[in-house]
Amino acid sequence: MLNIHGHSCSLDRQHVTWYPSVQRSSARRQDTAMYPTSLTQLARANPFSAPLFTLQKVEEPQQSLHGQRTRRLAAAAVAEEGVSCDFGSTKYYALCGFGGILSCGITHTAVVPLDLVKCRLQVNPDKYKSIGNGFAVTVREDGVRGLAKGWAPTFIGYSMQGLCKFGFYEVFKILYSDLLGEENTYLWRTSLYLAASASAEFFADIALAPMEAVKVRIQTQPGYANTLRQCVPKMYAEEGLWAFYKGVVPLWMRQIPYTMMKFACFERTVEMLYKYVVPKPRSECSKAEQLVVTFVAGYIAGVFCAIVSHPADSVVSVLNKEKGSTAVQVLKRLGPKGVWKGLFARIIMIGTLTALQWFIYDSVKVYFRLPRPPPPEMPESLKKKLGLTE
Repeated sequence: MLNIHGHSCSLDRQHVTWYPSVQRSSARRQDTAMYPTSLTQLARANPFSAPLFTLQKVEEPQQSLHGQRTRRLAAAAVAEEGVSCDFGSTKYYALCGFGGILSCGITHTAVVPLDLVKCRLQVNPDKYKSIGNGFAVTVREDGVRGLAKGWAPTFIGYSMQGLCKFGFYEVFKILYSDLLGEENTYLWRTSLYLAASASAEFFADIALAPMEAVKVRIQTQPGYANTLRQCVPKMYAEEGLWAFYKGVVPLWMRQIPYTMMKFACFERTVEMLYKYVVPKPRSECSKAEQLVVTFVAGYIAGVFCAIVSHPADSVVSVLNKEKGSTAVQVLKRLGPKGVWKGLFARIIMIGTLTALQWFIYDSVKVYFRLPRPPPPEMPESLKKKLGLTE
């Protein structure tokens, strides 16, 4: 701990913390003069600082009553007043997972009728010729209640998927950010979003696979089973445990590209909207205005998600309907044109779905007062390296 012109300053290999922030520029000039360049570079290269955001203040680790050092992840969100927990804390991850449960479980269940028609278009295009025809045939044969077939496995399966998808995304995003460091995270932020979302979706699909298999069997095989309680024991008796996991590889093929596009496109779209479209900085926007931006960015991301993941979605639908088929066999049989059946319905469904998911997820963060860091900005150290500042 040093004292320069009456202001206390602590310097270690991790970071530099100033108290107070008065006459910061003059103190920084003296600090540069007093310490070797290599030492100041080491301080800036702190691998544990939050890489996604412009750093405002880093609190010095304090000694706890038990003699353990506690540290706080440095991000603009930490300085935000009124938050209920620290960014990256256990409570933060848990509430993000809860937001994922609500966002995915509610939205996927709400679009079950459209999903049912889309699945039937994929597996039986001769009978269900279009979206409108699919709805008409389904209502004529099963009544209006028939449009809700598969709602229970949909709600359970996608709630579990949402828990892992959003919860683990936050975990992996912070983990990979810490590994990369502040400057590299900003430069490679799109790659970071892709890697974090792919890692999260890998585990999310394992949680989703059993209920997805049940849902597709109920929706695409009329007369096989009408409810979750009927379908699960019947599938297990016929094919064993494998019946619930044989679609996990096609699910990875469908969901991992979908989720990578969903998160990376959303993050970059939000960044561009605030930079080029929204007429004022995010900090000056109300919570309602921020949620509108979230919804718009989510819908744009959803359109791209639907296109990227649709061929694999067609394979999953046919695979879970048939016994003994493999993903490769189904892909060959459908051909280049067959895998795109039902794309328009999927674009409508996934666009709306993704927009609502991000809206609900962000609303949960607002409701529970979770830290919501602003879009990333170039770190000052990188600006100096690029000659953008004096």
